[in-house]
Formats: sequence, structure tokens, C-alpha cells
Amino acid sequence: MATQYEISGASAKGIAASVEQGVVDGALVPGTALPPVRRLAERLGVSPGTAATAYKELRRRGIVVTQGRGGTVVAPTPAVASRRPPPVPVGARDLASGHPDPAFLPALLPTARLSPGVRSHRAQPRLAGLEELTRAWYERDGVPAEHLSFAHGALDCVARLLSVELRPGDAVAMEDPGYHHLLDLVPALGLRSVPVAVDDEGIRPDALRAALRAGVRAVVCSPRGQNPYGGYFTAARRDALLGVLGEAPGEVLVIEDDHAADVAGVPLYSLTAGGAGGGLGGGVDVG
Repeated sequence: MATQYEISGASAKGIAASVEQGVVDGALVPGTALPPVRRLAERLGVSPGTAATAYKELRRRGIVVTQGRGGTVVAPTPAVASRRPPPVPVGARDLASGHPDPAFLPALLPTARLSPGVRSHRAQPRLAGLEELTRAWYERDGVPAEHLSFAHGALDCVARLLSVELRPGDAVAMEDPGYHHLLDLVPALGLRSVPVAVDDEGIRPDALRAALRAGVRAVVCSPRGQNPYGGYFTAARRDALLGVLGEAPGEVLVIEDDHAADVAGVPLYSLTAGGAGGGLGGGVDVG
């Protein structure tokens, strides 16, 4: 389907930036077909190689995908930094953002009353009290807490883990549907997302098995408070997932985003606490 958005640019970088801007502005929605390389090159007065290089860069960054004879189209979840989630319909509750209702939050201390000794939680040496509280929090739920680290939020932690443990082009199993910022993060890191269906008990074992057979190197999941369905692992589901991970032919990194923690109102059945063997190459609980 032809698009009304006019792609511009005299270089590969400029063409790629024009397409990305169209995606950011919503003029190029997911599934929109882009012009064939030669046609775009003729219209812009550049060589076919320049246009092809622009498309290659956009594919590498996860903004577009190539569908064989179907040509190049905007990716289902294009990785652009400023893409916004869809507006919340009137009368609906926004459960996607994960933000609590401000009416239920306690009043914060005025900044003038804060201790001058307060510093970053990632400062060195670490705040001993903070580390002790965090370790006790995890150990209470049976999560191994021997190795502990701090990051600037869950997304920062997940990004660091995937960047260190995986290589560009590796596949990551992601909840479908899932948290839109996580879905954007994976292609932005040069990785491929493999959707894994979820139900009321989180990711489904059959869907995870299919993803592992497809060669995923990592799994990102929510043990409770799954966004947007709200599902949570039961003990039986946790054990079933561990069984599937044990069948994996190679090691798999498992990242649990326990963003809701106690607010979820259900106990934590963590994959990292299940004593998994087999393909579980490493488990990380992000709280």
C-alpha cells in the first residue's frame, strides 16, 4: 500500500532519519509499505546503493522489516525512542503504564528536610543499609541474593543484562502482549523479539517451548503483575516452565521483571528459586 508520507534525504543517513521521523510522528504506522529501493532512489536523485544502505540501517535498528516479495514495511513494534503508547480511551483505566494512583501515595518530605548525606544508590561504596534490606527482601521470597547489583530502574537493568550476555541478532522470548517499553528495548539493542503467549498464569509452557525451539537465547517475563493482563505464576506454572527450560538444548538467560512485587497481592514463585537445571544458564530477578 502506497504511503502519503514523503521520505526525504540526500544521503543514507538522511533517508533513514526521515523514515524514523515518520514513524515517530505516526505518519508511518506499523505495516506501512515503503517504496522499493530503485523507485525511492529515482525520486530522491540518489543511487540505489544509497537507498539500500538506508533501508539496511533501518532494518538493523528494528524500525523496518523485509517481507520478501512484500517489500520493506514498518516493523510491528518499531524501535524509536520517542514512540508513545496509544491514548487511553475515555472510561478505561490505564494499566499499561504501571504507575500507581497518586491519591494512594504518602506525602513526600520537602527537599529541604532531606538528609545532606543522601546519594545515588549506585554510588561506591554502596549504602550498606540499602544492600542489607534488598538482600533480605529477596531472601524472604527464596530468591538467591548472593550476587546483588543496582541499576537505574528495571529497563536499565534489563538493557545491561541483554547487552552483556547476548550478541546482536540473538533472539529474546517476550511476553505477548507485553510492556511496550520492553518491546521497544529489545530491537533497539539489535536483538530479535520472539512473541510468547500469556494467560492468567503468565507465559504459557507450550509457547515457551516453541520459542526455545526457535533458538531464543534469553527470556524476559513477569512472575506476577504481568503487563497488561495481570497474570502471575502459580507454583504449578513455575514448575512447568522450569521443566520446559530444562529441555532447552543450550543455556538460556532468564530475566524476571518483578516490578509489582508485594503490590501484586500474590506470592512470588520465581524461576530463579526453583532449583532449575538443564538449559537455565542464569536467572536474574529484577525488583
